Parts: sequence; C-alpha cells; structure tokens
Amino acid sequence: MADLAMPARTDAPPPERRLIAVGTIRRTGGRTITMRATAAGVTGTSRPAVKR
Repeated sequence: MADLAMPARTDAPPPERRLIAVGTIRRTGGRTITMRATAAGVTGTSRPAVKR
C-alpha cells in the first residue's frame, strides 16, 4: 500500500511550544515534599508523610 502521509514542510517555522507545568513529589525521612514550577512561579510544600 502506498504511503499517503504528507511530508512535513521544511520552510515552515517550528510550532510555538511553552512549558505549562512541571512538578515532583519526593518521600524521604518521614516527610513528603512536593514542588511545582509554572510560568507564574514555583510553589512547594513539606509535610509529614502519610502512613500507608
């Protein structure tokens, strides 16, 4: 079967991309540390770990 996909345009600029958010959760030493970074800034918390 023929490949019907259209080739990418080489003269077009790349699409604009932006970071929406990135985050992490870390559990260590009886604590849960969360961190989130967005274009507006960085926030985070450190709380006692939840026992499971």
